[in-house]
Amino acid sequence: MVRVRLLGLVPYALSATLISSLNMTALAAEESYDYFSANRQLIRNGVQSLLTCNGLFTSRRSLEQVFDQELAYLGEHVIGDASGGPYTIYPREQAVSVGGNEHGPAIISAFRKGIGCVVMAPDMSLEDIDDLPVLDMPYSKVDLRALDWPNGDAHASMPVPTTLNAEALDQASDWAFNRETDEQDTLSLLVIHQGKIIHERYADGIDQTTRTRTWSTAKSIAATLIGMQVDSGKMALDSPVAIDWSPALSGGEDPRNAITLRHLLNMSSGLYPIDSFNMEYATGSGLSYWAGASSVDGARNRGLVREPGSFWDYENYDTLLAVKAFKDTLPSHSAYREFPRKRLLDRIGMRNTLLSTDRFGDFILSSQVYTNARDLGRFGLLYLNNGVWEGERLISEAWIEFSRAPAPASASRGNDYGAQWWLVPDSRKEDVPADAYSTAGNRGQYVIIDPSHDLVIVRRGLDYGKQGFNRWDLLREVLKAFPE
Repeated sequence: MVRVRLLGLVPYALSATLISSLNMTALAAEESYDYFSANRQLIRNGVQSLLTCNGLFTSRRSLEQVFDQELAYLGEHVIGDASGGPYTIYPREQAVSVGGNEHGPAIISAFRKGIGCVVMAPDMSLEDIDDLPVLDMPYSKVDLRALDWPNGDAHASMPVPTTLNAEALDQASDWAFNRETDEQDTLSLLVIHQGKIIHERYADGIDQTTRTRTWSTAKSIAATLIGMQVDSGKMALDSPVAIDWSPALSGGEDPRNAITLRHLLNMSSGLYPIDSFNMEYATGSGLSYWAGASSVDGARNRGLVREPGSFWDYENYDTLLAVKAFKDTLPSHSAYREFPRKRLLDRIGMRNTLLSTDRFGDFILSSQVYTNARDLGRFGLLYLNNGVWEGERLISEAWIEFSRAPAPASASRGNDYGAQWWLVPDSRKEDVPADAYSTAGNRGQYVIIDPSHDLVIVRRGLDYGKQGFNRWDLLREVLKAFPE
């Protein structure tokens, strides 16, 4: 066991979004007390705990790499460094505790088989780790190195076709890796054309097996699983989602019963906003992401403030409500926990992908998935091939069309959002293909699908600060290798 401490109080910590939120809070402090200050400190510790745990035990990176990259987006607010700080690493338990004493409540995160690290509540200890969920599903014993791409990794690559400009493709790769700011940190770039990898590049300390967090790219995976249930008739887009809202209301119909699955997937539920109004790291989904709260209970406990479908508002809780509705269509908790592996991941070769849960066993599919570039390339190929994998249809064309159709409420922002997928905004349809679409996750996680060029691009990053990496610019640069 390694145990180190750093004396002195360190300010609240988190991403550029949180820093902006904290600045706003500081301005408001002249007029009112920040009643969420304890939450912010709690969540700060949880962010560092969970990212460190996953960095060490899921990504298998060194502590120095974790501080240099995984924790870089915390900026000056990260507490401690690789030489020591108010944290404890427990190698035997595969756990990390951050905080304690003057640094606020200690938060423990622990690696769990088949899931990745799970964050625990502040009042939990190492003795509680064995009660956390696991996914004990064996993988096929087939050697992926000998199995042909895309199910395995053999024969995955081909030379750049003579119809493309190999030099221009290399220049696009350099554009992605050699950024003008250190805050844009590209880890990997994968370019797949005609089903084969024609370009694959990794930063120092990263290789094709390295798992990193998808952040909100996980939302597109969630939508795929939900789409499978819609295709089977077990869920319906335009029927009210059967959510047991909290608090339960008496004396009349709950207006939240008007919310449909379509509204949730289009980020237009009309429920009280949290994440997009500078409260993401003080309450709401932040407590389930980083502090051990239930990802379901908080999502159910929001009031309706707008007519469903009338206003676009990016909220993690909308995704988590859709995941809750998905869970409720399955006969048991074990069926729910095994569904992603059985129905999607194992069938398309995504065997390096872990879908994380909260401590109650509910998937946090708005953000917490750990995977590598090749697995995301496989995911992109499924969509590029209109839902067909090796001759078997896994997702209907109708679902893919819905995923790519602009959410009606996104019209005011340029029709740039579909159903848990991002679309080329109206302002970019002159310089990149209008039918392209992509996943998008914090810190630069993108899977870009360009049907008109038979192309999938995967970019993984650990960006921080302003996080200005633009996926449509990347597509533009890669397309310079293609004939006009």
